[in-house]
Amino acid sequence: MLKSSIRNKMPGKIRSQRFREFLESADTFRVYKGRKLVFASRKDKLAPMVDYINDCKPYIEGVTVYDRIVGNAAALLLKTILCRVVYSELGSENAVRSLEAAGISHRFNTTVDCIMNDSGQDMCPMERLSLGKTPNQFYRALKERMGGGGKR
Repeated sequence: MLKSSIRNKMPGKIRSQRFREFLESADTFRVYKGRKLVFASRKDKLAPMVDYINDCKPYIEGVTVYDRIVGNAAALLLKTILCRVVYSELGSENAVRSLEAAGISHRFNTTVDCIMNDSGQDMCPMERLSLGKTPNQFYRALKERMGGGGKR
């Protein structure tokens, strides 16, 4: 999940105490409503968000999410969970477009063209799977790919 053509869209790093604490933790995903932590996970890739989708209904409107990497796949799922703002160390241009279309504010330390696969040789398979899909279409495709159970 390395970068291609790094572009930092924000001058300087994100200056949020909560974001800094998140980055220093072992957590890979956190959801807050106001000051209250409502969900945290140490799983990788999209697994924490899928767990949140499956286990935390009804969703709390207007949550703030902290995630390690936000590609288009994550961006579409953020709309599903009623996210208001997302903070991440790394985000993709595809994610920026989807987040802006959904009215979700985003703060990325680094923005890249697309999220790459683990080898860094090609686009992340979830980023590719998500392109051209609505949040519901992507979630259905993701569940199919994961064997229909929605768990990873």
